[in-house]
Amino acid sequence: MALQVFLEAKPLFYDTIDYDRMPRIYAALRSYFSPTRIIHVVGTNGKGTTGRFIAHALHVSGLRVGHYTSPHIVRFNERIWIDGAEADDALLESAHAWLLERLSTQDAEALSYFEYTTLLAMRCFEGCDYVVLEAGLGGEHDATNVFEKDYSLFTPIGFDHQAFLGETIEQIALTKLRSMGPRALMLHQGFDEVYAIAGAVAKQRGALLERVEEVIDDEMRTMATALREREGLSAYLERNLLGAMALLLRLHVTLSPKLFEGARLFGRLSRIAPNVWLDVGHNVMAAEAIAAHFAGQKLVLVYNSYADKDYRTILRLLKPVIVRVELIKVDAARIESSEKLREALEELGIKQQEFVTCNDDEAYLVFGSFSVAEAFLKRIAA
Repeated sequence: MALQVFLEAKPLFYDTIDYDRMPRIYAALRSYFSPTRIIHVVGTNGKGTTGRFIAHALHVSGLRVGHYTSPHIVRFNERIWIDGAEADDALLESAHAWLLERLSTQDAEALSYFEYTTLLAMRCFEGCDYVVLEAGLGGEHDATNVFEKDYSLFTPIGFDHQAFLGETIEQIALTKLRSMGPRALMLHQGFDEVYAIAGAVAKQRGALLERVEEVIDDEMRTMATALREREGLSAYLERNLLGAMALLLRLHVTLSPKLFEGARLFGRLSRIAPNVWLDVGHNVMAAEAIAAHFAGQKLVLVYNSYADKDYRTILRLLKPVIVRVELIKVDAARIESSEKLREALEELGIKQQEFVTCNDDEAYLVFGSFSVAEAFLKRIAA
């Protein structure tokens, strides 16, 4: 069965997660995977861009590198990046066939979409010197956590996926930080509680834990600022870049600007037209960063939201930088009803209408998950 058909039979989202399935199945497959140095990236925001900065720099340094990120925007191939390019269909189909030969029919069908694609990616990464492995949901019980890691990198941890991770920042942080490996690096956190929990987990496990601020110096800051200006990065992407630099320094990589040229991951405040920006952020932390970036400006917000996101807070945070919201139709089971979104916009006093197209004389921000980005890109391409 072709990979696309096989994956389409699996639901993308689950109400419950079987935490024993992935460890059990990987234990049976472990001997088939060759050892590689894994950098495990865990957090709420910034995982994709920080991971891509690291993977790109290692690749430019002459190493063979794989980067696993999720979800994709348009093509599944976006999730599996090897040596500067997305995996091609032939490699994906070969890895799929390899897995099906070694999995029982029952296990192949039982594995979730993300669990299966994680195994698929690791097969594609055979022979890599490094793999940058981005966690999907949480950390401790995430499918990516079954692999032995060399380094854990923790990006900012905030509120998201509370139904699975807990309602408090302490609960959310704990499940993410319990994935900590023998060496760990932590980017700047917005909650002091995260630092305290990280320190306790590191002490319990005998792990070496450092903060990015303890590793970077003025020369690295100057380099990051210069790259930000040259590459057109936002402030939050510059912070992610500094995190990547700090980890690369610990891997004994000689830093230079050329390592990061053109390393941006699409969909992270990407300027896709002179007057259109696109960002796949979909939580409060992302909205705060976007609002700070566009402070003093006014844009049309092309938006939609999953029902389980705190869209009222997100819209309230973005209100100072938007002139109106244009709701774009998204075909997804978890999407919030247009009636509830319109009700929230009315309560916040934000003008609204349905999205049709972008006008040349206005600036637009497309924001609100990978599904929103996909819907927008398909609309303008039609």
